Amino acid sequence: MSQSIFPALAGLAWNLERVPMLETVRQKSISGREIAVRYQAYPLYRFVLNYEFLRDTVAHPDYDTLQAFILQIQGSYDTFLFTDWADNSVTDSNFGTGNAVKTQFQLMRTFGAGGFTVSEPVQNVNAITNLKVNGVAQTNPANYTIDANGLVTFVAAPGNGLAITWTGTFYYRCRLEQDDTEINNNALGFWDLSTLSFVGAPGNRI
Repeated sequence: MSQSIFPALAGLAWNLERVPMLETVRQKSISGREIAVRYQAYPLYRFVLNYEFLRDTVAHPDYDTLQAFILQIQGSYDTFLFTDWADNSVTDSNFGTGNAVKTQFQLMRTFGAGGFTVSEPVQNVNAITNLKVNGVAQTNPANYTIDANGLVTFVAAPGNGLAITWTGTFYYRCRLEQDDTEINNNALGFWDLSTLSFVGAPGNRI
């Protein structure tokens, strides 16, 4: 599982496509009654990028950077980390409530509006700005440690009823949808890429 971070390059068009994907199977009886089975507790996300240009010069090696990145992860074989600039951070997001016994809590992020909220696990942390118990800042490793999948382990169990929150940034773990990526040379020193699509990787998402 690669820890490579998708490169930020000039020429990216402002039309990022972001699609939450769920998987539901429905069975219909003769009477017309339907039974639905949900296969995923949380959605995977599909992203589609469009590069209007990729520079190919010594000073601005955008094309070489992207091409080398794709070859390094071997197309759709390996996964990588992607920063969705529209959704990559949380501020004082609750991810647990202490009970004076439990010491391990999975980082979560909650979002929504208008009375609708959704919580999802965060497994690919970029940086933690602060982590608090009942509003009191905790330090790593004196008060807690965190593993590679966003599981926080406290040295002492947070007290009963105390809110546990964090502020920080995260990545989406993704893989390319296809092995082949068509990059077109449309002018001397310039390339373009109309569609680069990738999807969330099951088992280790955001």
